[in-house]
Amino acid sequence: MTIARVILINAPGDNPETAERVWKTECAPLMTRQAGCLSEKLMRSLDRPELYISYSEWDSLDSIERYRESTEHDTIKSEIRALQDARAVVWVYEIIE
Repeated sequence: MTIARVILINAPGDNPETAERVWKTECAPLMTRQAGCLSEKLMRSLDRPELYISYSEWDSLDSIERYRESTEHDTIKSEIRALQDARAVVWVYEIIE
């Protein structure tokens, strides 16, 4: 069973490109190196450019849980907090194939 992990990132401010750069250069590489992470994509809203979605696919809920307990996950949370007023909301879905 493939699991999708969806993170909504609200990065308000006058420079949303900073959020994009931080996610692509700091956060995504940490996530994609985790055992069980199959892919990760960052999407920017066309209607509200301060909104981003990180969409990752995982091989199991156990892999996500191991990742969430890792130091890499703590680093990613710190990177998100470092973006002024950035907030993240996380959802987990089973992919129906």
